[in-house]
Amino acid sequence: MAKRPATVFVCQECGSQSAKWLGRCGDCGAWNSFVEERPQETNGAAGNHRYALAGAAGAARLYSDIEIAQHARLTTGIDEFDRVLGGGVVPGSLVLLGGEPGIGKSTLLLQAAANMARSGPVLYSSGEESEHQIKSRGERLHVGKAPLYLLAETCLERILEEISRIKPALVIVDSVQTIFSLKFQSAPGSIGQVREAATQLLFMAKGQNVPIFLVGHVTKDGSLAGPKALEHVVDTVLYFEGERHHSHRVVRAVKNRFGAVSELGVFEMTANGLRPVPNPSKMFLAERPSNAPGSAVLCSIEGSRPILVEVQALVSSSTYGTARRMASGVDSQRLSLLLAVLEKRAGLNLIGDDVFVNIAGGMTVDEPASDLAVLAAIAWSVRNRVIPATTAMFGEVGLAGEVRGIAQANLRIREAAQMGFRQCILPEVNLEANTDARVDGDCALLGVRTVGEALDALLG
Repeated sequence: MAKRPATVFVCQECGSQSAKWLGRCGDCGAWNSFVEERPQETNGAAGNHRYALAGAAGAARLYSDIEIAQHARLTTGIDEFDRVLGGGVVPGSLVLLGGEPGIGKSTLLLQAAANMARSGPVLYSSGEESEHQIKSRGERLHVGKAPLYLLAETCLERILEEISRIKPALVIVDSVQTIFSLKFQSAPGSIGQVREAATQLLFMAKGQNVPIFLVGHVTKDGSLAGPKALEHVVDTVLYFEGERHHSHRVVRAVKNRFGAVSELGVFEMTANGLRPVPNPSKMFLAERPSNAPGSAVLCSIEGSRPILVEVQALVSSSTYGTARRMASGVDSQRLSLLLAVLEKRAGLNLIGDDVFVNIAGGMTVDEPASDLAVLAAIAWSVRNRVIPATTAMFGEVGLAGEVRGIAQANLRIREAAQMGFRQCILPEVNLEANTDARVDGDCALLGVRTVGEALDALLG
């Protein structure tokens, strides 16, 4: 009988096995997908497999017979962070927090760990820093003497042992790309290692009913490093965003099984750590110029939260043969489409002009409701006129020049009224469907059907 090899090479895309490493999988055709693994003996029982769910039932159950267990959410002590999570941390959940290096991921989680340690032990495991480095940052954040356990470890099995020994109320693993499992011979951060770490930590979270936070690195294009399956394994995926030259940071939820998707939390980076910003609209409009042409206020929605941001546009004559189109904070392809609508439907000739559009404060807006504000800012920059400082707007613009209705119009109007705006320009469809009056408090509502009507309304 032939001796079984000590290791095999497994394709991470289709699961094909080979006795030696191959550059390309012969079954699925994937390149560089083979990872070295150690085959394990099994008696054929599904419950003995290392990927089997703990306590999983062998037979299907009737939907009406299943009882839902209600668990109170755990608060992190940071209101903006709890908002993004859907109201707090769900026990037994696995949360992935990704972001660029140095953006403040470790600082945010250390602050949350210090707050939650006041009600129970918390384990902070780091594969990138020593205990002394973590404590040095903790002293700056005024962590105190709460039962916060620090562990500098990269071995997955050791981390799981410490979780079973301490039985913490919260676990933080920083980062998942630095962890390796003894079951694999590949380097930390490889596809097999990342997938194994996420899967085993998921089983630990569900089995021990303890929430676990994973810190993930991002690639050059801004997506999470490692396989896309990593995002499918976890319950919640958060992105920590922000410009290095701006003090504010944004936590955005792109997946959440326990709350709203695309929820947003805003923080300000200070010398003592991250400080929640309860009123982002006030912060983004704080430095808005009063008499500057090409400045418009947009009522945007991030998740369930209305935020007012300033849209700035600058149109100048081009000194080169080809006019430039540059956008910061909005989609450049969408900007090209809106410029074509402005030229065709409003009669503005922008072929030989450079057009620059920016969302002030480093904010990124990707919803169609920003179309009307972008067009208004560009048109008024061309005419060198000032949009009234007390006017806000929102609406999607179609290729025919029509202004289409958008969702959650009442939330946008209410936020504009609370911030002191006296006029709000919105799609006529939203005005007819959501309001009976033309005034919401002190804020006059003006419905428009086309781009031409919107520009005429701004003329007063």
